[in-house]
Amino acid sequence: MYRIGIDLGGTNIAAGIVDGDYKIVSKGSVPTIAHRDADEIVKDMAALCKALLKDAGLTLADVELVGAASPGNVDRDLGVVVYANNIKMKNYPLAEKLGKALGFDKIEVENDANAAALGEAIAGCGKGVSSFVMVTLGTGVGGGIVIDGKIYSGYKGAGAELGHMVIEHNGVPCTCGRRGCFESYSSATGLIRMTRNKMLEDKSSSMWRLVEGDIDRVSGRTAFKAAAGGDKSAREVCAEYIDYLSCGLANVINVLRPEILALGGGVSHEGPALMEPLIERVLSESYGGGLVPMTEIVQATLGNDAGIIGAAYIS
Repeated sequence: MYRIGIDLGGTNIAAGIVDGDYKIVSKGSVPTIAHRDADEIVKDMAALCKALLKDAGLTLADVELVGAASPGNVDRDLGVVVYANNIKMKNYPLAEKLGKALGFDKIEVENDANAAALGEAIAGCGKGVSSFVMVTLGTGVGGGIVIDGKIYSGYKGAGAELGHMVIEHNGVPCTCGRRGCFESYSSATGLIRMTRNKMLEDKSSSMWRLVEGDIDRVSGRTAFKAAAGGDKSAREVCAEYIDYLSCGLANVINVLRPEILALGGGVSHEGPALMEPLIERVLSESYGGGLVPMTEIVQATLGNDAGIIGAAYIS
């Protein structure tokens, strides 16, 4: 038997057919067109699943479960997306709607960050460990907690919002309404803000040349790329970013002490320039003074496939 995992994003709907060894045997994607009515998005989700089954020479009779990972707050017990910020879903019965569109009644729904963490835990860098946390450094900061192979998502699925703990009291406003959230400082968005601010302070920085004088072209890579070339201001940006990131990760570790903490998302691809100073700093801030077992910090390995695999194995 096979399972289908659907990763619903603000830009694309990705889906895959996953076998019993957590291998994706067929996958594809279509644009989300997120401003549309949710029912239209669900029709495309169902159509994508049917197309993948046809391509693989399978039918729904070969499928034991379809899992859908959605952004936002998800009530898994009810199969409802309570609220999604970038997709028009509010108290939306996604499991019911997808089941009708697909003609299939074994549907599970989960938050996308939780699903990605589960995917990494069962088939990626967390395989074989009993406690695993994944932090995704993208437009925001996503978090997922997996304990003994099961997602921990808190009451009514609203927990594990690791990006919304405060690490700077009365700091930068966050989209959630608080100030100084981990997400505001450690997301790619936060890194871009820090980079732009430093560039405005230092007009001679090589970061200006990297963006050809257009500050709107700054990305999460700009500071790290310039720092690799020896730019002093860029190195200061990277150090500040790593300082905030290490603070948030040490907080997560001190509360949960997972066996492995994985970093995903675009910023995590900076490699040793990020990971080496980050791990050293987190070690210094983690409770126990080196006398208690330390969480291993690694880069996630499955990329975009994590959400598909995790969605397929929600239950």
